[in-house]
Amino acid sequence: MPKVSSVIVPYATYLRVYEPLAAFPEPERGHWARYARRPDRPSYQDELRRSLADLLPTPPIPVPVHESGDAFVLESDGVVCVCPWRTRLRGWQALDELTEELPPSVLDAVLPPVVRRQAAQDYERWLARNPDARPWIRTATWQVPINWFVLVSDEERRFDKGSGEIPPMLRYRTPMVQARRRVARALRALKDAIDEGPLIDGLIDVGRWLEEFHPRSVVELDYGGLVHVLPAGELEDDHSAADVADGIEALRHGDGVAAGEAYARLVERWRSVRDRRSAN
Repeated sequence: MPKVSSVIVPYATYLRVYEPLAAFPEPERGHWARYARRPDRPSYQDELRRSLADLLPTPPIPVPVHESGDAFVLESDGVVCVCPWRTRLRGWQALDELTEELPPSVLDAVLPPVVRRQAAQDYERWLARNPDARPWIRTATWQVPINWFVLVSDEERRFDKGSGEIPPMLRYRTPMVQARRRVARALRALKDAIDEGPLIDGLIDVGRWLEEFHPRSVVELDYGGLVHVLPAGELEDDHSAADVADGIEALRHGDGVAAGEAYARLVERWRSVRDRRSAN
């Protein structure tokens, strides 16, 4: 595979679903089975480098012309599971979100209106032919959404300090059935305690997304590029999933004080990330 760039692209975090090969119809299943045996599969950073390279031409290419045939692969209990990149679909969806994140003047400078209009028209035509399409990967920048932490537990946390050229890593992996069960329990506790709010809305949204996948899938929460901007000590001490679980458990037992304390720990931990985002 050609080397696109040596630049490490930071600041993005990911929620991924790896589905077993049995979830895919033929001929796609055969494609992923052959792909999983390849020794030269691209890495997480390769996906980002390719996307970054597309923004360099004039005019930039906000969405790939062709859908990616790549995926991330893992083996779970002897079952090969894949997480297709679906870079083109995710590019269209990210383009929609940019209008809410960037001022019009900045957005026009990065992606001229004519480029965005063409991409939007292409997406409308594609979506008409693929109304049930959904991505296997969700992305967030400069944060891990609180509702993502609901899906995992502190016992599933894996942290590696890294060394030399190997960067640190912080991620969680959990069976799909566990992730769905945690969403349902958290929604019951939150609705009993606060009735409505952005956390409930986010949980409903991510819960519906999870229902689209095979029950033997694996869900992965990956800190991704945030490991490059957070000191190793902060990463090692980060147990945000435990704080979220403690807060929800406190709400379930009607202990508003304990729930507030758990939320305060979470807010304090992520304040440094927000400060770095503002500085950039």
